[in-house]
Amino acid sequence: MEFRHLLSFIAIAEELHFGRAALRLHLTQPSLSAQLQKLEKSLGVQLVARNSHEVRLTPAGREFELQARQIVAQLDRAARSARATAEGRAGTLNIGYNLPASRHVLPDALVRMTDRHPDIVVSLWEKRTGPQLTALSDGSLDIALVYGHPSTADFRYRRLLHRVPLVAVVGRRHRWADRPGVSFAELQDQECVLFAREQCPSMYDAIFRAAAESRISLSVAQYADDPGATAHMVSVRPLVGFASLPRAISMGMGTPASKSVAVKLMDPVPTLDLYAVWRSAETNPAVSAFLDCVESEEAIQLDDAHSETAVAIR
Repeated sequence: MEFRHLLSFIAIAEELHFGRAALRLHLTQPSLSAQLQKLEKSLGVQLVARNSHEVRLTPAGREFELQARQIVAQLDRAARSARATAEGRAGTLNIGYNLPASRHVLPDALVRMTDRHPDIVVSLWEKRTGPQLTALSDGSLDIALVYGHPSTADFRYRRLLHRVPLVAVVGRRHRWADRPGVSFAELQDQECVLFAREQCPSMYDAIFRAAAESRISLSVAQYADDPGATAHMVSVRPLVGFASLPRAISMGMGTPASKSVAVKLMDPVPTLDLYAVWRSAETNPAVSAFLDCVESEEAIQLDDAHSETAVAIR
């Protein structure tokens, strides 16, 4: 069965006249008749009955007409969808993100995407940097919004947000809990709770880079893979953890209901940059469409730290 045979049959069913159907299809009547015969032979049923007075569909022909129309309509939709996807007007896009991206990048970018590309279906996945880059490599994500950028030719990247500060996280009973800030060098005398580097390489490196600048060695007593676990650990033991300022604010650290407090780190202040990362060999046009909807680095600003941290950071 060939697609052109379906089109020919539908024309016969609509015209009920071989001459008019052939003219409509720019075929000769013998060619049209031959196509119908091939179709009927492939199906093993008679679809059209004709004599010198009339052309009519058999019961099998009437049923086949309904199904043939659905097949043609589906193929037409598939063709339109393929063209729209190739042109970046439709398709799917899987975006990974972290908390700063959810607050400072995605809200405006998604509004623009919806306005400019309403037929692109966007799916969002909140993950830490390491899992995002793994998902980007295996193709389950199209774009990663992460701290730092990978140093490999397999990826391209664009900086979106500059200098997201890190803070120390301690329990309510810790001697730093009521201090407005501490110098990084004071971590020399503290036991820390840290995460595995593969979870967020850029944050991990920023912490140890600040330690190196302060000429101290960090004492890592425990590991935790997420900020929530870190907050629980420091609330019951005299440990010091780390979090980004946006994460500390989102978790309400320092509020009356919280058992953990975020304390500013100074001299130096460890900071992170937020990047959009995508595959160098990317072929999904929706990736470029999304990147066009993201503001430049200069236009994205963190909320005023003084107003936000008045409640969240001691």
